[in-house]
Amino acid sequence: MNIRTQVGQLGDVQAGAVAVNLFQGVTEPGGATGMIDRALGGAITRLIATGDFTGKINQVAVLYPAPGAGDNQAPIAASRVILVGLGKQDDFTLDRVRQVSATAARRARDLGAKQLATIVHGAGAGSITPQHAAQALVEGAILGLYRFEELKSRPGGSVASSGSAAGSAGSQTSTDASGSSDDDDRRKQLEELIVFELDGQKASEIETGVERGRILAESQVFARTLVDRPGNILPPEALAGEASRVAAEVGLGCEILTPDQMAELGMGSLLGVAQGSEQPARFIILEHAPEGMADQPPVVLCGKGITFDTGGISLKPPEGMGEMKNDMGGGAAVIGALRALALLKVQRRVIGLVPAVENMPSGKAFRPGDVLRAMDGQTIEVISTDAEGRLVLADALAYAQRYKPIAMLDVATLTGGVVTALGHGAAGVMANDPDVVERLKLAASTTGEKVWELPLWDDEYKRLLRSDVADMKNSGGRAASAIGGGMFLKQFAKKVPWAHLDIAGMARAESDSPYKPKGSTGYGVRLLAEFAASYA
Repeated sequence: MNIRTQVGQLGDVQAGAVAVNLFQGVTEPGGATGMIDRALGGAITRLIATGDFTGKINQVAVLYPAPGAGDNQAPIAASRVILVGLGKQDDFTLDRVRQVSATAARRARDLGAKQLATIVHGAGAGSITPQHAAQALVEGAILGLYRFEELKSRPGGSVASSGSAAGSAGSQTSTDASGSSDDDDRRKQLEELIVFELDGQKASEIETGVERGRILAESQVFARTLVDRPGNILPPEALAGEASRVAAEVGLGCEILTPDQMAELGMGSLLGVAQGSEQPARFIILEHAPEGMADQPPVVLCGKGITFDTGGISLKPPEGMGEMKNDMGGGAAVIGALRALALLKVQRRVIGLVPAVENMPSGKAFRPGDVLRAMDGQTIEVISTDAEGRLVLADALAYAQRYKPIAMLDVATLTGGVVTALGHGAAGVMANDPDVVERLKLAASTTGEKVWELPLWDDEYKRLLRSDVADMKNSGGRAASAIGGGMFLKQFAKKVPWAHLDIAGMARAESDSPYKPKGSTGYGVRLLAEFAASYA
């Protein structure tokens, strides 16, 4: 989708639709919405007066301008006006900018519009800076329009007319936030987003926000696409190939380790998980090193890259197993974040490590009771082969020590326990350093990707890992299972400032919402990029 900014009157633009907004409780529209209302002969005011439009968050009305409808006003050049509710002004946030932008973009697409011109939601009465509002607007539009269709032989269904609907100013229809979901609409694509601003002095600030939003959202869409690809399409070698390709495109350093190279390094924990599959493991190393920073202590991001997880010998139930293609959501987030950091030219060296493995049951598979030796020499008794993510991340964290990092963060769809604790509202954070946690929380407040800290007290939880035959075991059972996973990984972070981000409840959306269509979310791309940039 082409995205551009334009200074001028919103009503003058030739487009399939223009988007304006209204806060809940407002009875007399002002600003650009007021101008459009006057050009429509007071149609928006009448909607408010009748109670048909209240301005609640993500409420939508569509109006169709007629020539000469306004009192001494030039007719609106666009075919449609999309009015979207912002909710209560006191509750307005950057994340609501993303929501309403996605709502408007999806409605425009579903109506068959090819271009959408929009004001910058929140940059006026919302009290958000023009740059931040423009960034969130673009993020919401791109993320909301995402559909995974690359494996469909055709977009699907018959094509509904995309021409302008007949009607006069004041006629309207309403939908919920998700818009239409009929297969007949699959061919419809929004081709251009035009971000309008009346004040030319704000144009530069808005252009900066638009470009940042585009880079971050497109990086998140890239991660979503990786996660949505099934295990037969994206085994470890293919994931490594995608990382290598994107590295070449954006100027990242890239190295891919083979099983033989991993064996030479002593990555017995990772290779133990990999041995049950016919698909060879890969260890992906990406590096963003701005000029003059090649020797700078980096931020290291480690992402779990289990391209498909059957549970191994500790086999998962068949129901829902197909969703285990999502088990590389952490690895995809790391690759997407490195892409964004490179394009944003963030002035901090950042390393991305993704152990890419398939966990399968076979005659070669590792077993409960086996003892694996990690790269740093620590031994691990396998209690469950379905607790494999921490095993591959153990070697990634051990490998990361060679960089003498300023901070480390691992991100993984690690445990069902974190879903039990936090549901699908936030990722669980466990750490050995409060500064890392505070940086994550600050980043989350900016990106809208919520996190919540869980305790990681040695005197309470380290006993979960006690083994009679090895240095530790890989599972402490169901009690505090999410914390047990974090405690396990803490043993490999050693003294480096580190945090573990368990995104098991966040990697997939089970229902549709404005900028999170059902399916993979790409959670963590913007969060990791913002976190790493905080060290710049």
